[in-house]
Amino acid sequence: GRWIGLGWDVVKNDLGTFVLAGLIWIVLNSVVPILLVGPLTAGFQVLCLNRLQGRRGELGDIFKGFDFFVPAMLAGLLISVFVSVGALLCIIPGIVAAAVCQFAYLFVMDKRMDFWPAIQASYEIVRQDYFGFTMFVVALGLLNLLGALALVVGLLITVPLSMAATAAAYRDIVGPAEAPAA
Repeated sequence: GRWIGLGWDVVKNDLGTFVLAGLIWIVLNSVVPILLVGPLTAGFQVLCLNRLQGRRGELGDIFKGFDFFVPAMLAGLLISVFVSVGALLCIIPGIVAAAVCQFAYLFVMDKRMDFWPAIQASYEIVRQDYFGFTMFVVALGLLNLLGALALVVGLLITVPLSMAATAAAYRDIVGPAEAPAA
């Protein structure tokens, strides 16, 4: 709950920028979902992490994931495969897979890791409390479901909130980056 609260504080302090970033993220991922989900998510995380650390975050940050296109794209592809296969195995493994990989994009951007070491680093964090991190992912999923039920317009707030909450968790666990993210 604390990370969701921190995420909400970040989003509400510049709601216009985050709604626009959410719109860009949703539209571009709808147009080219497989190739762009990784770089766009990584860039969105840069925006959130910069804001969380008191740095100036700008709408253009959402495109900084393209500076790490290959590792971010490959992380996105692998995460999609892991979550999809897990979901086919009775949904719960898919949720756990999403939890295990939730910090991968942040490691790609913040620590300049390649896709596989970033996924492994995310796993190392989550394996300390599978249940807690899985419940965190479930809570974020339920928030996004509520956003979708609100005539889909709610996703323009819940998607940025989810990104910011994940960035808040990363910052609290891994520690703040020495320099501005990407």
